[in-house]
Amino acid sequence: MEAIFENGKFSHGAQVARFEHLLAEYTGARHVVGVNSGTDALVLLLRACGLAPGEEVLVPAFSFVASASSVVLAGGLPRFTDIDPVTYAMDPASAADAVSAATRFLMPVHLFSHQADLRALGDLAGRHDLVVVEDSAEAIGARQDGRHAGLHGAGGVLSFFPSKTLGAIGDAGAVLTDRPEIAERVAALRHHGRGGRTLDHFPGISNETDEPGVNSKMDDIQAAVLIAKLGRLESDIVRRAELASAYSERLRDIPGIIRLPLVTSPSADCRDVFYVYLIEVENRDALAAELAENGIGTETYYPVPLPFQPCFADLGHRAGQFPNAEAACARALALPLYPDLELAGVDHVCDVIRSFYLGRAR
Repeated sequence: MEAIFENGKFSHGAQVARFEHLLAEYTGARHVVGVNSGTDALVLLLRACGLAPGEEVLVPAFSFVASASSVVLAGGLPRFTDIDPVTYAMDPASAADAVSAATRFLMPVHLFSHQADLRALGDLAGRHDLVVVEDSAEAIGARQDGRHAGLHGAGGVLSFFPSKTLGAIGDAGAVLTDRPEIAERVAALRHHGRGGRTLDHFPGISNETDEPGVNSKMDDIQAAVLIAKLGRLESDIVRRAELASAYSERLRDIPGIIRLPLVTSPSADCRDVFYVYLIEVENRDALAAELAENGIGTETYYPVPLPFQPCFADLGHRAGQFPNAEAACARALALPLYPDLELAGVDHVCDVIRSFYLGRAR
């Protein structure tokens, strides 16, 4: 941070350039473009990939609203699919049924602790000539078939919101891609559409504007924080996996728990990363209230399926169209998960859950 103040460039500067380089080394991406949020990363990636007004993007019905709103902000239309009930990612069969003549993009979302089935979705995209862009905002460190999340299609994104596995102290995001033409266009769009060199280059403010862009430059303070935390990312990922296993061991066979997350064994080619430990339970809201009374914070992901959000009401979706997503919305609850959490904390959470359900059983 002292170097930032001495340099006098507080965004889009040397620290951002260094972070992009280090993140490229970590992920294996040929190009990393830092922006000011994961949402902007999605919008700019879609624009850079050529999404045209009115074209459809397949999006799972169970995700944060930004997965779908980014499509609208980029000029497209979200076309929703159901999810796989185990991974919470886009269901390939539902995606196949959703393809229409207007569909041009496919956006799998890697949620919580699992990645989408990118082989099946890639095959689907190939059959229909669809562009794959990954909402890999939560999936830093995750790999499938030897490739980091976000690098299986045209590109992907990362979010560095403070709660993420690699979190800043504010908003920040990045686009990952192996395609230089996409990286170049995203880099221009993030800085008002200006061409040429702008990153860590004061005179770049005077560059000609090639197309209307936005102000989505990453702050150097966020980049500096992320550089410092990148060095402990792998140990944090290992710790999250240990805590997830501890939860699963303690919560197994408790009445009222419908589903625990699948804990997979990492290999050289594939690894899932626990960003969130998500369970599905009966009486979800009552359990969340009970945990809150005992000083335990939780999060409900996501109480309303994306197709039923008010902003998408004009699409005319009805209850029952997305059964797996609708079930998850009614039952999913995230428990505390962060690297500094002690096993005693896991025990406390599980004791309250056990007491809640066994007490109800009596």
